[in-house]
Amino acid sequence: MAQTFDAIVIGLGGIGSAAVCHLAARSKRVLGLEQFTPAHDRGSSHGSSRIIRQAYHENPGYVPLVLRSYELWKKLEHDTETQLLTITGGLFMGAESSGVVQGSLRSAQQHNLAHELLDAKEIRRRFPVFNPGTEDCAVYETKAGFLRPEAAVAAHLGLAARHGAVLQFEEPISDWTVTGSGTIRVVTSKATYEADHLVIAPGAWARSLLKLSLPLHVRRHVMAWFDPPDGISQFKCGRFPIYIWQTASDMVFYGFPATDCEHCGVKAAIHSGGDSCTPETLERKIQKHDIDEIRELLAAYIPSLNGKLLHAAPCMYTMTPDEHFIVSQHPDYAQVTIACGFSGHGFKFTPVLGEALADIAIEGRTKYPIDFLSAQRFAK
Repeated sequence: MAQTFDAIVIGLGGIGSAAVCHLAARSKRVLGLEQFTPAHDRGSSHGSSRIIRQAYHENPGYVPLVLRSYELWKKLEHDTETQLLTITGGLFMGAESSGVVQGSLRSAQQHNLAHELLDAKEIRRRFPVFNPGTEDCAVYETKAGFLRPEAAVAAHLGLAARHGAVLQFEEPISDWTVTGSGTIRVVTSKATYEADHLVIAPGAWARSLLKLSLPLHVRRHVMAWFDPPDGISQFKCGRFPIYIWQTASDMVFYGFPATDCEHCGVKAAIHSGGDSCTPETLERKIQKHDIDEIRELLAAYIPSLNGKLLHAAPCMYTMTPDEHFIVSQHPDYAQVTIACGFSGHGFKFTPVLGEALADIAIEGRTKYPIDFLSAQRFAK
């Protein structure tokens, strides 16, 4: 006989771990299912650091969500006694007409966010390791910083368990269906479960789990950590901010200060481009050209970081055509809520989206302004 719950969450990465936590905190009998181990490195929620920022160049509509995320990250830190968020300041750079600069300005101005516009000379004066071109400028935001993704997933899962959630790992999903009575039945490699509501946060496995035709594709990206030739001191927090840089050729790359480990190096990666893949075909071995592409950007823009490669790792972006998320009820099943297509910029939103997913599962709606993230925009 199937075990029964109020809600089941499939996928316990960044978004799913937050959803199961928020559901359990509301005294719901909730089951979380994950095909891998807790806080794993097989998908998109790993790599020791993820940027968080307020002046959101992708769309001003994200700003209310990210402001709530800051509040919820601090609450999660308090509730779990874990450091998850570090404020470093952030530079969003490129030509004045670039999407990164103009989009950041638009969000900052529309939502009255504290910010400065720096020209190339001022960028060099404040942050001498950067080498902007004469046409480059930056939006500087003091409240930007980074999150620790593995620790954040573990914190959400730990708190969910404290609130009574049942968490099952290394248990892949075989199928889910809607029964004649309207409940959801989930079959795994080990058992059968039923619930009133299902939340699916599948990451790069969306196509095989959603029972929905969406224009999603997966891209492979590589994160790399370098040992600065002249030492790491100038890249430490307090001296070096997070940054997102759009070059004249529209390449977007980003990076972080040195984080928690004196000998772990400084992380840099390319956000744009990426090779198409699936979770099954993802090339996990790092290739020479992966690092060469990053080195070419460092040589031009941050030459003092272009040292010995210490470590590199791949991750997957699950992309939508407009590069905005999908967070909404399933178009075909009101009992199912989906969260996918985070397009390489979703992790910072995990606690607020976990809260929104819990709202939808329990009440059928949420107070958060996520209509622009509905799956219906891709309906044929």
